[in-house]
Amino acid sequence: MRDRYSYDSEAGLYFITSTIIQHIPVFTSDRYINILIDSIKFCQDNKNLQVFAYVILDNHFHMVAYADNLSKKISSIKSYTAREIIDQAETDNKKGLLNQFKYYKKSYKDSKYQVWQEGSHPKFIQSVEMAQQKIEYIHNNSVKRGLVDRPEHWKYSSANDNNLLEVEILSL
Repeated sequence: MRDRYSYDSEAGLYFITSTIIQHIPVFTSDRYINILIDSIKFCQDNKNLQVFAYVILDNHFHMVAYADNLSKKISSIKSYTAREIIDQAETDNKKGLLNQFKYYKKSYKDSKYQVWQEGSHPKFIQSVEMAQQKIEYIHNNSVKRGLVDRPEHWKYSSANDNNLLEVEILSL
């Protein structure tokens, strides 16, 4: 079944969630996290992707982002990172991880593996209040999961002052 979420327009500010298939914990080391970060940076530098907030956790990421054709940018990130994650897992001889990607792959997929769940669950941000709520949710996600006591302590979040990604200031 296809994702019931969709982009309402080709341009707009969206809250996005992308999850690894079956919530498999992939982003547990810098090696795999950097694959995702580098792909997002590439889209920021070359495809006019603007990121206003983000968090990367072990099996998913959230972003508040803007771009023309945002769905294509997110699809590009997921496609590239899937290939790179598979290549890295093969290099690291992570047979268990690769077997999970193969086992949980949707039957209609042409590929050998599936890394990401379909879609990015975009939610159009319709107001200042909604933007604030989504950014707060993103920043508190690592606290809610019990990974840190304060949002700014999570290295892989825009709540941290040492951002790994360029983060735009949202004029609210």
